[in-house]
Amino acid sequence: MAIDCMTNIQTMSQPQKHHHQDNKEDEAPLVFDASLLRHQLNLPKQFIWPDDEKPCMNVPELVVPLIDLRGFLSGDPVATMEAARMVGEACQKHGFFLVVNHGIDANLISHAHSYMDDFFEVPLTQKQRAQRKTGEHCGYASSFTGRFSSKLPWKETLSFQFSAEEKSSTIVKDYLCNTLGQEFEQFGRVYQDYCDAMSNLSLGIMELLGMSLGVGKACFREFFEENDSIMRLNYYPPCQKPDLTLGTGPHCDPTSLTILHQDQVGGLQVFVDNEWHSINPNFNAFVVNIGDTFMALSNGRYKSCLHRAVVNSKTTRKSLAFFLCPKGDKVVSPPSELVDDLTPRLYPDFTWPMLLEFTQKHYRADMKTLEAFTNWLQQKRS
Repeated sequence: MAIDCMTNIQTMSQPQKHHHQDNKEDEAPLVFDASLLRHQLNLPKQFIWPDDEKPCMNVPELVVPLIDLRGFLSGDPVATMEAARMVGEACQKHGFFLVVNHGIDANLISHAHSYMDDFFEVPLTQKQRAQRKTGEHCGYASSFTGRFSSKLPWKETLSFQFSAEEKSSTIVKDYLCNTLGQEFEQFGRVYQDYCDAMSNLSLGIMELLGMSLGVGKACFREFFEENDSIMRLNYYPPCQKPDLTLGTGPHCDPTSLTILHQDQVGGLQVFVDNEWHSINPNFNAFVVNIGDTFMALSNGRYKSCLHRAVVNSKTTRKSLAFFLCPKGDKVVSPPSELVDDLTPRLYPDFTWPMLLEFTQKHYRADMKTLEAFTNWLQQKRS
């Protein structure tokens, strides 16, 4: 669920185990061809993670609240208050919860999963038509081999921008068709519809978050009404040594809200109470978690949570991640109700493009992204 990010900037003194400056002159970038690597017994060293970060497969399951949205969506005030209470409780505890009876068509979800194969199962050279350019966040990435030279994730991704503005109503479909060819028109239409549905669901969840924080249901909904968000298709091929690598490294999402749909394979792990826990797949539910941008918007009341993805040796794992982000000109600043003498401002004003630039060009996302970004901003402004 990461917005994959660059290494840290030189002026910051962060712990080495979280960040390091990759020396790309030592060796040529590795090509991650899943069709070959999925059968390889000896993993290239770039994919082998340090011992203290290697995955543990048998971790306890995290008890995540299952929040039923049926009453909220139908306008039931009692059910709405209960849903807001449960959302607030989860966000104070660890920032993860599940939503069911969310109103999203099950066929749309199924199609969004099945159409991933149309892209990821073609030869690498065809996928590279959508190759992501350096410093950009949209396009195809094969394990980010051109960006980092160690602790590489065992995955492929396809990311694209979504806009809730009326004038951009076909932005997803147009991007995918223009990048991949007209034969991907139906592919593009499926993900346009899926993003529209995720944007609407996000705005509903923002109403509940606003209620839970005591700022009213309209506050955050209006802030994100014309969101400029990111959709990512995650494809984790089998790995013959899954105990040595990670599908996605430990990180907090720098975005505002993540809505994830897992297939039935499983692999999402969350760090709570000083240990890793799994969140088991539930096809009828979306996994929702708070990101760094909303943590700043709530003045630290709600926390973004450290999480990662593990892989297995048998089965490809797929997930759909929608990252809600505010429109580029929106200033991330907490409502006045969340700032007082006892809880002063924790983070400076910023816009989402500023944080996105930081994570794309200066810093590789981890559990301290927001703290590092705050320091970086203050250095720039001083």
